[in-house]
Amino acid sequence: MEGTGSQDLGSDSEPSGAPGVEGTWTGGEAGSGSALAPAGMVETHASILFFVGERVYKLRKPVQFGFLDFRQRAIRQADCQRELELNRRLAPDVYVGVADLLMGGEPIDHLVVMRRMPEERRLAALALEGGDLGPCLHRVAERLVTFHGMAERSSAISASATDEAIRSIWEDNFAETQPFVGTILDDVVEAEIRQLAFRWIEGRKPLLDARIALGCVRDGHGDLQAEDIFCLDDGVRILDCLQFSDRLRHGDVCADVSFLVMDLERLGHAEAAVRFLHDYEELGGDRFPDTLVNHYCASRAYVRAKVSCLRSVQGAGAAAIEAARFQSLALDHLRKARVRMVLVGGLPGSGKTTLATGVAAARGWTVLRSDQIRQDLAATSGHPGAPGRLEDRYRPAVTAAVYEELIRRAERALGLGDSVVLDASWIDASWREVARSVAERTSSDLIELCCDTSFEVAEARITRRNAEHADISEATPQVRRAMSRVIDPWPSADVIDTSAMAPDEMVQRALDGVLR
Repeated sequence: MEGTGSQDLGSDSEPSGAPGVEGTWTGGEAGSGSALAPAGMVETHASILFFVGERVYKLRKPVQFGFLDFRQRAIRQADCQRELELNRRLAPDVYVGVADLLMGGEPIDHLVVMRRMPEERRLAALALEGGDLGPCLHRVAERLVTFHGMAERSSAISASATDEAIRSIWEDNFAETQPFVGTILDDVVEAEIRQLAFRWIEGRKPLLDARIALGCVRDGHGDLQAEDIFCLDDGVRILDCLQFSDRLRHGDVCADVSFLVMDLERLGHAEAAVRFLHDYEELGGDRFPDTLVNHYCASRAYVRAKVSCLRSVQGAGAAAIEAARFQSLALDHLRKARVRMVLVGGLPGSGKTTLATGVAAARGWTVLRSDQIRQDLAATSGHPGAPGRLEDRYRPAVTAAVYEELIRRAERALGLGDSVVLDASWIDASWREVARSVAERTSSDLIELCCDTSFEVAEARITRRNAEHADISEATPQVRRAMSRVIDPWPSADVIDTSAMAPDEMVQRALDGVLR
């Protein structure tokens, strides 16, 4: 039922004319006068929150930043109403109403009135206690899946998650942090962040377009921090969405989830962050590419770095240290977000397949094998590789078709954000050049590994493999000898001598070297 109430923020001894609040809200009286906890005040870059009895009163500051302008009272009032409307989606019983702040009976400002949540049930507080966050985070994942499933979709909302839109948001953030680079923010770290952020976007249009086509872009929360999530006995309450900018709140649901993943990691709960991510993916039936998660984690960390810079200017003592930490976290995730194209080559019996599959398994990347593609093409009716003779399946025309298909599949995977390991001999320098052009076109990092071993070791491996039917490779010692006569020099590759290496050693050598 609707009711009207007013409350004086001061004590009985406060001088006449002290400000008070009045307003209209749903769900009971404005305040009972009983104290759940001592009164207090919390300041952010854009607001001041007053904790009084059972209520919290949120007052906007009359500030202007690149991403918001609260200098006019009418805009602050409208923003209060917008906050109430949007946050009732995830916490309807917490957001009580909007009240007027009065001076001499006249409104001078406006406050969002909220029900006070128990501090000890704040997710950030639980994280600092070091307990098991799993049950609470599972409930958060359930709540978010339901929320995202019902959240608004439209072509205008989808436009916020295109490659152009994401680049524009990064550009705005960089412009807003520029005054702090070299002082609060490390200039070397900053340069790498800017290079990696734009490079990722340049090659990921197919991925971002696919996410939009799948309906993954919604009117979400936009600012999902552990500080604003409460794990209560009757369910979770998620507060304080990003209400002042539709453009910044609209986005891929992965961006919402990644914000909390990043924040949990920052709080020292990396394993809990991974479990939360997997819970959401399983409950929502949406598997996020790792590169997408890491890019959004980076963008969210960088936003927090920017806000910490602004708080530092406002006098918050530890904000500069926090800004540097968030900047470092952003760089770490951007490095993880890099999409890799790994060529693993060498003559038959050199150990290239062992290395390729081992690297792919260790990193969770996609492995594409020329032997499998050759077999697929041979099974295609009418293809020149179809005849049964082994010699026919290794003719130049068939080999060209194999590499064309290998590179076509790789380019598609890279555009969708999947790092790939290409297992082929790569004896022809012209095909390596084609692969390099694909890596450049998809803004992917190219790594070239060439496996090598002695003729005797290779022939023994091939003979044993063929006798045991241990692999789909059809290469024989004769095929290897024929290929060895036409192999082009490969000076750009890192050579790995596999003669005396166990499989695990080969993989670790690559991971510790060029793939670290």
